[in-house]
Amino acid sequence: MFADRMDAATHLLDRVAALRTDDAIVLGLPRGGVPVAAVVAEGLGLPLDVIVVRKLGLPFQPEVAMGAIGEGGARLVDEDLVRRARVTPSQFAEVERRERATLERRVEQLRRGRPPRALAGRTAVIVDDGLATGSTAEVACRVARSLGARRVVVAAPIGPADVAARVPSADEVVCLLQPRWFQAVGEAYRDFAPTSDEEVILLLDAAHRRERGASSRTLAQVRHTQVAVPHEGLRLAADLSVPESPAGFVVFAHGSGSSRHSPRNRLVAETLQRVGLGTLLLDLLLVEEESDRANVFDIPLLARRLVSAVAWLGARDEASGLPVGYFGASTGAGAALWAAAEPSARIGAVVSRGGRPDLAGPRLGDVRAPTLLIVGGDDLVVLDLNRQALAQLRCEADLVIVPGATHLFEEPGTLAEAAIHARDWFLRHLAAGATAGAPGGPDDETGVRP
Repeated sequence: MFADRMDAATHLLDRVAALRTDDAIVLGLPRGGVPVAAVVAEGLGLPLDVIVVRKLGLPFQPEVAMGAIGEGGARLVDEDLVRRARVTPSQFAEVERRERATLERRVEQLRRGRPPRALAGRTAVIVDDGLATGSTAEVACRVARSLGARRVVVAAPIGPADVAARVPSADEVVCLLQPRWFQAVGEAYRDFAPTSDEEVILLLDAAHRRERGASSRTLAQVRHTQVAVPHEGLRLAADLSVPESPAGFVVFAHGSGSSRHSPRNRLVAETLQRVGLGTLLLDLLLVEEESDRANVFDIPLLARRLVSAVAWLGARDEASGLPVGYFGASTGAGAALWAAAEPSARIGAVVSRGGRPDLAGPRLGDVRAPTLLIVGGDDLVVLDLNRQALAQLRCEADLVIVPGATHLFEEPGTLAEAAIHARDWFLRHLAAGATAGAPGGPDDETGVRP
């Protein structure tokens, strides 16, 4: 049994070491196969991409595959199962239409507009977190063949004893565990939590950066500490994360109804940590203060506490002399901009996600730090407020609209998009060229206008 996908990937890496060739490319099957593929690709020093396929589930039992489809029109049908299950042609066509539309959306979302990798004449190493019926892997092999792959290898931590026979289009199948009485892929994992689209997008983006020579850290290289930030006799609970050789720090100001434990802010924080930026996530209000809604919207109060947090951080050895930025969400963005407008502020950059910069009011014109406003395209009221705030900012500033996102960026892939924009803005304005990966200057692929 594997602890999780990361553990399984490290074991699989040993078995596929011979595939480290100049022409090989690792292709993860979204979603669960991509975390495994990312470890394999990095361990072998190979490029990483996805090969997107969709299972065609029985109309009345979707978890049972009656076939699968893939990019480029690839298609596999279990005719015997379709016949035995008495699936009508119209039922099958409806399932295929729905899954084909989903497949096309996911291809665009996961690659973020990047074209698929060229496979002509190359070895395609298709990786999943496990093989059950083998239909998805078989369609992936056919897709790779149709794109000109010279050799196709399928690799997975677990599958049934006859797994090789279930993927006839593969030249080789590498499978670590092949129990005689196979029931489900999840039985091989203690932690088999679902993989999100955000994780897939960020893993692919990290691999793309790595190929361009950008430096990166693993989360295992980040030291996490629970701390208390002093402010006027109070102790504000906070989580300090310090990567190896940090290039700067970002202080987070969460919005109303949230806390330093917000999974959305933590995803952004981990994205920053992977590129060498330390993070400080803190609760700007005490538990007993949160019950008074007036405190939640007391922007000057929250801003003063942010200023104290930056002063406390700058006095610590790991952050001394390093640039600091603010990341604010919702009302926290108003507080971050208010604090950044202080005459004595030494803030290198500000990013607002779904924020209320308008709450900084008349102080917007005093902000000197480069400011990026990220808003969901479907968050219409907040989008209008951000446009008005952008017009009042006199510093370097930009507005990025994430299509299809609402206020909390809960739609698949939208939070990852926001995290990538935030990371690139902070890299441009906080981190040195070596950290950003570009010789002599910061990363130039920010996705935002200078």
